[in-house]
Amino acid sequence: MGSLSELFAPESVAVVGATDREGSVGRAILTNLRDDFDGRIVPVNPGRESVLGFDCYPDVGSVPDGPPDLAVVVVPPDIAVDAVREAGESGVRNVVVITAGFSETGGEGAGRERDLVAVAEEYDLSLVGPNSLGVMSTPVGMNATFGPENATPGSLSFMSQSGAFITAVLDWANDQDLGFNDVVSLGNEAVLDETDLIEHWGDDPDTDVIIGYLEGIDDGRAFIETAREVTDDTPIVLVKSGRTDAGAQAASSHTGSIAGSDEAYEAGLEQAGVQRVETVQELFDYARALSGQPLPERDDVAVVTNAGGPGVMATDAIGDSRLSLASFSDGTIDALQDALPDEANVYNPVDTIGDADVERFHEAIDVALGDDGVGAAVVVSAPTAVLEFEDLAEAVVDLQARHGKPVVTCLMGGESTEPAADVLRESGIPNYFDPARGVRSLEALSGYRDVRTTEVEPPAEFDGDRERAREILERAERRGDNRLGVEAMGLLDAYGIPTPEGDVVDDPADAVAVAQSIDGPVVMKIVSPDILHKSDIGGVKVGVENEAVHDAYEDLVTRARNYQPEANVLGVQVQEMADLEEGTETIVGMNRDPQFGPLVLFGLGGISVEVIEDTTVRVAPLGRDEAAAMVDEIEAAPLLRGARGRTPADEDAVVETIQRLSQLVTDFPAILELDINPLVAGPDGARAVDIRLTVDTDTL
Repeated sequence: MGSLSELFAPESVAVVGATDREGSVGRAILTNLRDDFDGRIVPVNPGRESVLGFDCYPDVGSVPDGPPDLAVVVVPPDIAVDAVREAGESGVRNVVVITAGFSETGGEGAGRERDLVAVAEEYDLSLVGPNSLGVMSTPVGMNATFGPENATPGSLSFMSQSGAFITAVLDWANDQDLGFNDVVSLGNEAVLDETDLIEHWGDDPDTDVIIGYLEGIDDGRAFIETAREVTDDTPIVLVKSGRTDAGAQAASSHTGSIAGSDEAYEAGLEQAGVQRVETVQELFDYARALSGQPLPERDDVAVVTNAGGPGVMATDAIGDSRLSLASFSDGTIDALQDALPDEANVYNPVDTIGDADVERFHEAIDVALGDDGVGAAVVVSAPTAVLEFEDLAEAVVDLQARHGKPVVTCLMGGESTEPAADVLRESGIPNYFDPARGVRSLEALSGYRDVRTTEVEPPAEFDGDRERAREILERAERRGDNRLGVEAMGLLDAYGIPTPEGDVVDDPADAVAVAQSIDGPVVMKIVSPDILHKSDIGGVKVGVENEAVHDAYEDLVTRARNYQPEANVLGVQVQEMADLEEGTETIVGMNRDPQFGPLVLFGLGGISVEVIEDTTVRVAPLGRDEAAAMVDEIEAAPLLRGARGRTPADEDAVVETIQRLSQLVTDFPAILELDINPLVAGPDGARAVDIRLTVDTDTL
């Protein structure tokens, strides 16, 4: 599959299945192309000699002057694959399959889609769909969809896994004067998917912002790697539906995609530099700001208003965001005092009061933007008899260009704001009725600035004994069980993750021998893959002296047998005691997501993890910066840093453990789940005290 340039800028388009029958998809697509397309339009239908005034051909191979650049297939599903094959044989390299009846219908349709993919691979086709609304590209006037609306030209490129969402958005966006470069209905994504489009649009000089609606991502790792490169230059904003369990199930049935956990999407999109939003309004609020405004150098915001209440609303929104209310310099305050009436408020938020005309507003905005401590501004105005919104808009345009800092406006009115909004829109300045929307748009600019300025450190390569690790994992296969517990502590040791002294034994005499080799009292735990919560059944003994080890062993085994007679009891772990007085119990874990792969978790551990939700996640593999950010993000981070007189933990050791676990689970896709709980973080390092994991024995 080569460049997608011809897909979006074809000189000729064939509509396979074109017809003049009223109400048909073939007629709708041909009509949409006829209205605006700059190139040649070629209907293909063996039952017609002409369609809507165009000469019609029986097959793509019969089209004169060489193969079309793009074929849009709208024939019934039972002949659609053959139509695509014929297009490929004729030299067509770009195909959009509108036809439904493929994997979204299951069974026979899924087999038909596999055949379609095979044909696309055989002829190296760039193929959109099947089950697609079609594609649009405004630079060449191409509307190869059966939607009722064409897109207004602009710089947003938009993809959606729902065709209905596209038709609704275009209808709404045209009223909002929002313009698009390319629009793609992804359909079932049999060949081209969101990652391919992001890669193309990242190199497209006509695309300023990539936006989209997604219900699932098939290859999360490829998406992260591609999007992270693209977001160095081009912002990406996405609505990802399926946030709730019910929504995820609906998404899976809607497009045949398999929804991964929302935590994985949240982490993956963040690591990719993508800004995720929850609503269509936010999607376009962010896109409008990102396409028209410079990025702020700092997060301190000035608010200038003629109305106290709306100014407070803007201030509250700033307080709820990652931004902060700017503190003006003495010089700025003096200048505002000189420019404004005594009744005005010269501290942030600046209230020019209700009788402010455009000159007063202009001076206040000018002074605020001129403060070196201000990174951006929100201009809020209610309508008054002494102020023309259009004059204020022209002043804002002038001042934003002069200072080069991002500005959003909140002209709070109805029809009276429309001429002013047009003035602002032409200069790329967003206008909102609600101040909170303006603040969130500035927050999007701030977030994208951080994406562009943050260096993504590649994962470190640690020495790991892969053969030893593989042998330990294969124990599960040999005993016909996919679960391992503390008997797999050597797995961590093989990857350089420190563990306490100790061993798993299946005889009380051996337990005594292990205990005698350890300095001081020991911890003893029942070892059984069938008993997950050992402490609940008295399956853990702490501070066992040497002379009590034999009896403790017998008691632990008896308790396990009485609690769960059918449990597979492998023995007892005898382990050096961890110093919990000096250390903090944390958890490092992993769950393998179907789309993104290994999802690494870090948080407060021990029994706390089950009652206090204080964790953070990332998609592996992880670099040091990402691992360190995980430690920073949990609310319990102060405990690691010496809160309430505690000795600070060795945070570097915790960060390294997260990285080493990331490498382990990346090296072994057979590990489906893994918990190190607790990982005791102390002043002298971090040690893994307990482990349990689930293994896919078929992939070892």
